[in-house]
Amino acid sequence: MAREFIHEGTSDEELFDFCSAEEMKQQVKKDTMPSLNFLQDAMRRLKKNKGAMVAGWFIIFLIAVAIFAPLIAPFDPASQNVAFSNLPPKLPGVSINGFNGFRDGVDQYALAGVPGDVYYYMGTDGLGRDLFSRILFGTRLSLIIAFSAALFDLTIGVAYGVVSGWYGGKVDTVMQRILEIMSGIPNLVILVLMLLFLQPGIGSIILALGFTGWITMARVVRAQTLKQKSQEYILAAKVLGQSFSKIAWKHILPNISGVIIVQTMFTIPSAIFFEAFLSFLGIGVPSPSASLGSLINDGYKTFRFLPHLMWFPAIVLCILMISFNLFADGLRDAFDPKQKD
Repeated sequence: MAREFIHEGTSDEELFDFCSAEEMKQQVKKDTMPSLNFLQDAMRRLKKNKGAMVAGWFIIFLIAVAIFAPLIAPFDPASQNVAFSNLPPKLPGVSINGFNGFRDGVDQYALAGVPGDVYYYMGTDGLGRDLFSRILFGTRLSLIIAFSAALFDLTIGVAYGVVSGWYGGKVDTVMQRILEIMSGIPNLVILVLMLLFLQPGIGSIILALGFTGWITMARVVRAQTLKQKSQEYILAAKVLGQSFSKIAWKHILPNISGVIIVQTMFTIPSAIFFEAFLSFLGIGVPSPSASLGSLINDGYKTFRFLPHLMWFPAIVLCILMISFNLFADGLRDAFDPKQKD
């Protein structure tokens, strides 16, 4: 029937648009999607999440600032100068109230005899210490504690979860009952008791956070291990006689790495919050060291009269918490897009 619509005498050149072999290759190359592995596909989805990408750049910026805090800080964070205590913020060339060194219409810098070329960008505390320098080092300390707590998750939590999920049976039952007993006691109670018996310091806080922080990671990894060990490739590896350690390193952990990364990213803001909370209560980092929590604790006492002492560390803490949570949400959607639906 189709031939009835073709006029007699029509040639093939008039019916079809022929192309060369080179043009055909270019067209096929253009129409064919590039082959992506799992990580590349996840990164492609992550880049489409604008909120997660902005949060990621904030995290990179804050980590870089924390690393280079000794070079960026204009003053020694522990250096005291009582004559320059409780000075308001002052930025060079800025005449905006609140950032020009004036309070209640009075130039506090001239009143205290501060040299004209000296600026305290975020003011000073009650002992004359530069708040900007203390926030830089406080952010550095908070991040060190948070990443150390995340390291506990990656070592203890992942190992505990893989062993529990792989062996199952009585081993799994005993290991899970231990987790239930530990999770039945509030984390805050365990942290406070440990810090009361341990010597105050960064190591004690890291140990206290790491003691309970890995429980959630262990449960997540156990569930993923139970799911993976029934897959055909795991059964094939067992038939070939591979040991548990080889199967865990070569097959299980690479296939659940996305879940581990996401859970670790959620652990970091949680650890930052717990450290700030403990320091706010006065059982965290001892003086003269500063963390974001201890700075907020120092600032809220004089908040009505010197609000900048609490606002600046609180803003940095909020930015850290929001950035890590947004980035973790973006990673979760990138590694497992079904959860977004």
